[in-house]
Amino acid sequence: MTRSSSGRAGPAAWAGLAVLALPTILLGLDLTVLHLALPSLAVDLRPSGTQELWIVDSYGFLIAGFLITMGTLGDRIGRRRLLMIGGTAFVVASLAAAYSPTPETLIASRAALGVAGATLMPSTLALISNMFHDTRQRALAIGLWATFFAGGMAAGPLVGGVLLHHFWWGAAFLLAVPVIGVMLALAPFLLPEYRAPQSGRFDLLSAVLSLVAILPVVYAVKEFAKEGPSASVLVAVVIGAVFSAVFVRRQLALDDPLLDVALFGDRAFSVALAVMLVGLVGVGGTMFLTTQYLQLVEGLSPLAAGLWYGPPALMMMLSSILAPLLTRWIRPGYVVAGVLALSSAGYCLMGLVGPSTGLLLVVASFSLVYLGLGAIAALGTDLVVGAAPPEKAGSASAMSETVQELGLAAGIALVGSLSAAVYGSRIRAEMPAGVPDDTARIVENSLSGAASVAGEIPVQVLDQAKEAFIAGLNTAGWAGAVVILVLAVVTAVMLRHIGAEGTAGPGGGPGTVDRPAADPAR
Repeated sequence: MTRSSSGRAGPAAWAGLAVLALPTILLGLDLTVLHLALPSLAVDLRPSGTQELWIVDSYGFLIAGFLITMGTLGDRIGRRRLLMIGGTAFVVASLAAAYSPTPETLIASRAALGVAGATLMPSTLALISNMFHDTRQRALAIGLWATFFAGGMAAGPLVGGVLLHHFWWGAAFLLAVPVIGVMLALAPFLLPEYRAPQSGRFDLLSAVLSLVAILPVVYAVKEFAKEGPSASVLVAVVIGAVFSAVFVRRQLALDDPLLDVALFGDRAFSVALAVMLVGLVGVGGTMFLTTQYLQLVEGLSPLAAGLWYGPPALMMMLSSILAPLLTRWIRPGYVVAGVLALSSAGYCLMGLVGPSTGLLLVVASFSLVYLGLGAIAALGTDLVVGAAPPEKAGSASAMSETVQELGLAAGIALVGSLSAAVYGSRIRAEMPAGVPDDTARIVENSLSGAASVAGEIPVQVLDQAKEAFIAGLNTAGWAGAVVILVLAVVTAVMLRHIGAEGTAGPGGGPGTVDRPAADPAR
């Protein structure tokens, strides 16, 4: 890898970053493209309601569960090697998903995609930390990485709409074949290999414990979002908490732990993870509500709704690029806090949405929310990865990704539940007499339920359901405004010790003294 005598990366490193953009964009696409394919997929495969949920959720469950394991595995066997193995597996699983003859086959293929996907994200981030040792360059590279991911998410609905217009639902999965094919061809020439010089043995029991700790929590969050509080949710949380404690205790006892819990002793590392978790709870919940608003209140098609996500995605992309540049003159904690304050203003706009204010106010509010997401994704990730020594970069990257996955899932559960509670209370108080009990229960459950029985209820009931949904959206907006504003203040205070570019600071994050570059083990 070409590097100048000053330690700054040369053109080859930036070319390598372009290669890493390929799987990053693909994973962003994969988050949004499947939602458009579900209706036509359901017609062909006829999955049950439970099977349809598992088609969507199996990917997220497995990618969240295996991130820590795969991040540490890359530190041990080589990050480029794991990226190429995972990319190959992703192509195979994508082909299996595209040509699945039954719902069960598709669920299994999606689960395999989750395991393969868990190798890609921490590998790309860890390799960036190896390729860019200069803090200014690394911050910009991670900002571009966040931009690639946002671009993939934004393009998902549009790409999916075009593919489904011309081809069958399986074409959505075949996107991986050319994208990963190019990555596999170029990676050996443009990406460095890196293994931790003293990686020790891989502890299989720790990997199993990490799965048993994370998967019940992810399951509980998703079930809470769908069904609300229940005995199964409580049991899953307890199981996850117990095995998390067992996992941490084992890591403290091992000479070569799967996850170095000592990393949490670094304030930049811990605070950045907390900021990402809380910030992404708001983003996940807001994305969930605005998607429903665009399609169920405004009546837009999935493709048109996807196009209206263009401005928010553009704001995220700009923030993820500009935020690292601002750290050359302003302390990173203050940059993140300032952008979060703008996001808080976006949540306030969401609180002001009314039946007559319409589409533009919602898009403007979500654009400001996404502005904060860009800064969190870029600077938060750089703080986490930069706080870890080079041999732990894969593990740190995996922690960053795991927290983001949990934050998005928790956002749907918590913010969605808050909005649903307001919706249910409002619509029950306004339900007119004469609506059959079964139909009324469907209407009271959700706005999508009301839309599904629109032909069986008076027009004014559907209008009331839309107004009740907007009331829930307003409540979520005001709650988000308060939480994110508090998060902005906490960020400014807790991360004030990290200096502006060119000053010394602990942890190796943005604005700190560069770490000596470790020799890669080839």
